[in-house]
Amino acid sequence: MNSQVHNQIVSFIWGIADDCLRDVYVCGKYRDVILPMTVIRRLDAMLEPAKQAVLTMKKTLDTAKIDNQWPALCSAAGQAFCNVSPFRLRDLTSRARKQTLKTDVRGLP
Repeated sequence: MNSQVHNQIVSFIWGIADDCLRDVYVCGKYRDVILPMTVIRRLDAMLEPAKQAVLTMKKTLDTAKIDNQWPALCSAAGQAFCNVSPFRLRDLTSRARKQTLKTDVRGLP
């Protein structure tokens, strides 16, 4: 990626921050929100292709009452980590109401 494209992407992200986060966060605190959310989104995108396989494996392991599930779940994900939440970040961000989102997140195991 050349410098010009990189700068355009950076400007685009900060423009969204200005539009969406203004009056919610102090301008200097944007990075406290944007960096973690960018990392979470990247991890979510990496795990998305195997999401259904991981959820199926989780259900199978729960039914078999297996305690140490992480090796099998990570194997199903094809990564050194996995996410057994039934949600994807995209699902959570599409919630129309904050209360629905709060209920969904609090209901996670």
